[in-house]
Amino acid sequence: MDYKQSGVNLEAGYESVRLIKGSVERTRRPEVLGGLGGFSGAFLGKALKGMESPVLLSGTDGVGTKLKLAYILDKHDTIGIDCVAMCVNDVACAGGEPLFFLDYIACGKNEPQKIAEIVKGVAEGCVQAGAALIGGETAEHPGMMPEDEYDLAGFTVGVCEEKDLITGKEIKAGDVLVGLLSSGVHSNGFSLIRRIFSMDVKILGRKVGELGTTLGDALLTPTKIYVRALRAIKKAGIKLLGLSHITGGGFYENIPRMLPEGLYAEVDAKSYEMPPIFPLIQREGRVEWKEMFSTYNCGIGLVAAVREEDCDRLIREAQDAGERAFVIGRVKAGERRAEVLF
Repeated sequence: MDYKQSGVNLEAGYESVRLIKGSVERTRRPEVLGGLGGFSGAFLGKALKGMESPVLLSGTDGVGTKLKLAYILDKHDTIGIDCVAMCVNDVACAGGEPLFFLDYIACGKNEPQKIAEIVKGVAEGCVQAGAALIGGETAEHPGMMPEDEYDLAGFTVGVCEEKDLITGKEIKAGDVLVGLLSSGVHSNGFSLIRRIFSMDVKILGRKVGELGTTLGDALLTPTKIYVRALRAIKKAGIKLLGLSHITGGGFYENIPRMLPEGLYAEVDAKSYEMPPIFPLIQREGRVEWKEMFSTYNCGIGLVAAVREEDCDRLIREAQDAGERAFVIGRVKAGERRAEVLF
């Protein structure tokens, strides 16, 4: 008996590393030391050089049950973008600039080509965020996970000046809420989606007129990474008072997280163009709109609180960076909460 006969193929692991080297190299930053294969990823502290009071920010997350669609459709090249986005967007919400990223893949069976496709997506997400992919782990778990399934999680570290931390403390009544459009469902609420729609390849592969693509492709559209847009907004000198990444818990849970006590957010659901995937989910699942806004981003992936005088400039800078932005509401005095007007 040997290790391979027990279900762990070391040669497949070596092949996976060989196949992902090109993807990892795309993400390289000047501060990265060494290459793949070490026991740790090394990143020079010169990224902090010249900063007065640098603050390190970290974030970790996974992709959740969106992975089920990747299994069913056998499409694995974008799910890594979701993983990176879930981490770097959180760090960016505190004012951080992502520096580096690490991934963790647990699989029932190491299939090098599939692992390479997953990491290709992780690398693409890192390129979009400007973060270096400096390491990771692929763990083979025979007998613990089905051979054709895997789980994916990640971890990022970013930095910002202490004076540039976005805490929400300066938000006051009368400030404007600007929403940046999402690319679709992003990476939350898929347990409900899998109850609403048949997870049959034929159903998922059928083109839906209002979506302009297949249902499967619409649902697998990767999570938007907002780092580049936020970098441009910061460079333009626009003061971001608060930022909220709309993930699990939707508007009702995430927007209040950036608000001080004594303030609430009033959002007009008709103030922006909602991507068609959300009305489709709502209609097919007979989901109440309040439930939609407490489960999904409903078309707004990031919410920024700004002073009235900075609102138009923020929208222009976001648009110049390739994002669509809308005034979606106001901050008002009252018990801390989010209120969505339908």
